[in-house]
Amino acid sequence: MKILVTGGAGFIGSHLVDTYIRDGHEVVVVDHLGSGQRENLNDQAVFYETDILSEEFERVVEKERPDVINHHAAQKSVPDSVQNPRYDANINILGLLSILEESVKYGVKKVIYASTGALAGDRIPAREDHEPQLLSPYAISKYTGEKYLRFYFLHYGLKFVALRYANVYGTRQVADGECGVIPIFFNNYLAHRPSVLMADPDQPEGTTRDYVHVRDVAVANRLALEHGENEILYISSGTEIHITEVYQLMKEVLGHDLPLIRKGPRAGDLKRCCLDNTRAKQVLGWKPRISLREGMEELRTHFMHV
Repeated sequence: MKILVTGGAGFIGSHLVDTYIRDGHEVVVVDHLGSGQRENLNDQAVFYETDILSEEFERVVEKERPDVINHHAAQKSVPDSVQNPRYDANINILGLLSILEESVKYGVKKVIYASTGALAGDRIPAREDHEPQLLSPYAISKYTGEKYLRFYFLHYGLKFVALRYANVYGTRQVADGECGVIPIFFNNYLAHRPSVLMADPDQPEGTTRDYVHVRDVAVANRLALEHGENEILYISSGTEIHITEVYQLMKEVLGHDLPLIRKGPRAGDLKRCCLDNTRAKQVLGWKPRISLREGMEELRTHFMHV
């Protein structure tokens, strides 16, 4: 089938493009290269350097007539959403509406939507039937997107799957704050400098997170082409791990002993996060296969050759 991937030059999006192309699909990438990288682009994909909010985007959809749109273009920073909620809403809400309007107009059969595990709040483990905890404009905009997907299905028959990601990591990830703790650790190692842990006094080992490898995420997006109709699913490892445990594992994999410096907590950070992936297993036939150690070892190899 023909698949249009928005954000297809980004960290997660580029891995999806590679997976779809290996599977023999025809892939179109739309990315304005704000955070995406040209070097991430697969040369077998048709590429349009444009914004999903531009008039050109409609012309792209009209010309290409994709069967599926996989929507990964987004404003992804929780702190940035707090500082500038209007900017967040413009990209994450109005951008999605652009996708949905063109999908209806030009016969797209299904939209796969990158949602977020940030909707879980600090419930352990979080399930899809829990009431979302809207603790940031980013969470609000992503949850609003899920509601618009439901509206467009009910009124226009446009099918969807919304994938709520845990903390995704892997090659091509940019070290940018809460989205890139693992590459930050690796970059600090390569620069021979210690890393910083933001921790509450009552949680000295730092916050907990649920890490899922980007290739496992790509498999979920592959399965979502054929499985899951109008579903919202957590894509996660289902394992809760402290930041200090992540750092210790990295030290073991890299064989270094650089210290982890503890400082006060960062405003807005969730103390705990772990997502139940049972529903994704049932609906998609998906399960995470790459352990955190295996992912770390892959990153070691990658960073040593960059």
